[in-house]
Amino acid sequence: MRKILVIIFSTIISPLRAQDTTAVSLLFVGDIMQHESQMKSAYDPVAGTYTYSETFAVIKEILSTPDLTIGNLELTLGGKPYTGYPQFSAPDELLPALRDAGFDVLVTANNHSMDRGRKGLERTIRLLDSIGMKHTGTFADTVEYLNDYPLMLEAHGIKIALLNYTYGTNGIAVRSPSIVNLIDTARITKDLHRAAQAGSDLSIVFFHWGDEYQQLPNEAQKRVAAFTLAHGAKMVIGSHPHVIQPMIWNQEAGQLVVYSLGNFISGQRPRYRNGGAMVHVDIEKVAAKLGAAETRVVNVDYSLSWVYRASDTRRTFQLIPVTDGVDSAKVHGSVSRTLMKEFIDDSRAFLQRENINVKERAKKK
Repeated sequence: MRKILVIIFSTIISPLRAQDTTAVSLLFVGDIMQHESQMKSAYDPVAGTYTYSETFAVIKEILSTPDLTIGNLELTLGGKPYTGYPQFSAPDELLPALRDAGFDVLVTANNHSMDRGRKGLERTIRLLDSIGMKHTGTFADTVEYLNDYPLMLEAHGIKIALLNYTYGTNGIAVRSPSIVNLIDTARITKDLHRAAQAGSDLSIVFFHWGDEYQQLPNEAQKRVAAFTLAHGAKMVIGSHPHVIQPMIWNQEAGQLVVYSLGNFISGQRPRYRNGGAMVHVDIEKVAAKLGAAETRVVNVDYSLSWVYRASDTRRTFQLIPVTDGVDSAKVHGSVSRTLMKEFIDDSRAFLQRENINVKERAKKK
């Protein structure tokens, strides 16, 4: 009789203790740029348009596989004349190419947000909206900021708040009503609280910060990262240095800091700057019938990508994902293969030495 009662009790209570687990895969990449050399390469003089299909062709599968792929749009879509450094205004054709390559979200708060002034900022936002590309970090006015920030993303029943801030705008004043989110700890605290109130299961903060071309984070980056995690964020992702910086996954606390992903696509060719890292993150939400749901980071790894200038007539820029050394079928010429190998060797040695609990993604068999 006692055994029967135990079985009956277990049958009743088990559904109450049951757990529903859902998962979301995320991919973060670094700086998306358009230097003069890139625009010249993308221009089709016959059609009078710019084409970027070849740029993302090889890496498209990697970008389009995760539930959410997020990158830093370090340029404006301010219209003609198209210009590169120091004040960027990229061809409009770049945007649908990014969408078609697999990008779901672009962050826009960086030191080039105001390169074409208020009109450039607003035009960039309108073009992003026109193709349904989610974005955050810059806003046409306070109404848009209050309605759309933090950016709430949802996949498989998991709600993710994405916040974005920059250290500055290269000295160009941000005049009302335009808004560019600047790094300010009081504001970050309020925004994280607002994200929690909005029902976020997990908050991610994407910072544009640090010292250009320096492989190690500065003290300000470390302080801001620690502050942000202490006030509720689970992930901190960084851009701006144009080189890869360390990645630290605190598994016990379930917190991730990636100080800089380096360049995703740019015209910069010097050592350490001609490629970048992509960070793959898996998160899970465990919803118990009794008790609050828990959302946690369950896996983090990275992969590398290198920017190849092909030997065709236009010297096309192409993103080559690094899986296992130099893929000779995609990279032609001894000089290019040597440069790619140098980037791979440099990056692997650095990340193996500086990363904590974040290893290179295993090659698919």
